[in-house]
Amino acid sequence: MKTGTSETQATAQLNCVVELVNTLNDLSRDDYTAEEEVREAITDNALSVDVRSGWNSPGSLVAEEYCILLCTGGPAVRITGELDQYNQPHTAEIQHQDWGTSWQRLGTTEKDDEILLEYAGCFYFGE
Repeated sequence: MKTGTSETQATAQLNCVVELVNTLNDLSRDDYTAEEEVREAITDNALSVDVRSGWNSPGSLVAEEYCILLCTGGPAVRITGELDQYNQPHTAEIQHQDWGTSWQRLGTTEKDDEILLEYAGCFYFGE
């Protein structure tokens, strides 16, 4: 199965996410303007943000999972994970695919996973 191109793109997207989160974390805590600009850059980095739910009783739909699409086409890259009861990301993983292939998880380190979770936490998944 061919994954080289999509894996390369996923690695590039991961590097961008790491750079954005590191920039956010390196800011002075009282520099609200710069923090707002970086958070805006993070949310502008995503092509789309979606949530979905499992089986529920009518009228009680609760988002359980999220997807942040970073790029599409061949290749495509996304960050997916589960949401907690407060609509905050509980897990995060980066996935990639190319034309005619299924989504595959990019191998990441524990630190990468923490950064992906922090990146996902910059988005709003509520109503």
